Amino acid sequence: QVQLVESGGGLVQAGGSLRLSCAASGRTFSTYTMGWFRRAPGKEREFVALISGSGRSTIYADSVKGRFTISRDNTKKTVVLQMNSLKLEDTAVYYCAAASGAATASQYNYNTWGQGTQVTVSS
Repeated sequence: QVQLVESGGGLVQAGGSLRLSCAASGRTFSTYTMGWFRRAPGKEREFVALISGSGRSTIYADSVKGRFTISRDNTKKTVVLQMNSLKLEDTAVYYCAAASGAATASQYNYNTWGQGTQVTVSS
């Protein structure tokens, strides 16, 4: 089983960029689908992006498509979420998550979660 630690959150102005990283431990990282989710104040946790174990397949929420890019390095056991053109509504706690095998955007597929990292977008 993997363990996950996110980093890279912070405060950024609207239109700016941030890069979130998720470091994983465990021997079978490449077999996990990795996802990013977020929870905005007063809202439910929502899907942001996922990447397959091989890295060949990605899926994005419509709200971030064209602005965010998910990638992974199975040698380094890391997953990165590059966030560009940030908007006020991107403010949230961002979570990295792992699902064994293939997975969808449903958070219920994911059984391992990081502690979260705060992203705040200001005007």
